Amino acid sequence: MPKPIVNKATTTWNGDLFTGSGTVNLDTSGAANLAVNWKARAEESGSATTPEELIGAAHATCFTMQFSNELKENGTPPTTLRTSAEVTFEVGKGITGIVLTVDGEVPGISAEDFSRVADSAKQHCPVSQALKAVDISITATLG
Repeated sequence: MPKPIVNKATTTWNGDLFTGSGTVNLDTSGAANLAVNWKARAEESGSATTPEELIGAAHATCFTMQFSNELKENGTPPTTLRTSAEVTFEVGKGITGIVLTVDGEVPGISAEDFSRVADSAKQHCPVSQALKAVDISITATLG
């Protein structure tokens, strides 16, 4: 059985929710250290990243990987797939929807089969499955 892979990100926050700000660091890859703040999340996108943008990036990546594998298993490996994920956040409600949009170059597949395999990939993508509803545990340590 393969060894589980654990990835890590760390957020440092300074101040209260509404006037504070912070950074999120992608620790495992070291690929980014990104600014985060409430205003970007709830008032105007674009000034910093948000949890929803990070979820969208993870979801688009996972889905595309799953889709490429299912297309290969279908006998129609893709040349190129481009996926975007739009994650909607509403203050007081939370995340209210995710829309995946994919287009691709896949020789030898019909539009109907492309849509069918895309739907299957959406169902089998591990991030899609996690976003349905998962048990969440936490270990909190006061430093």
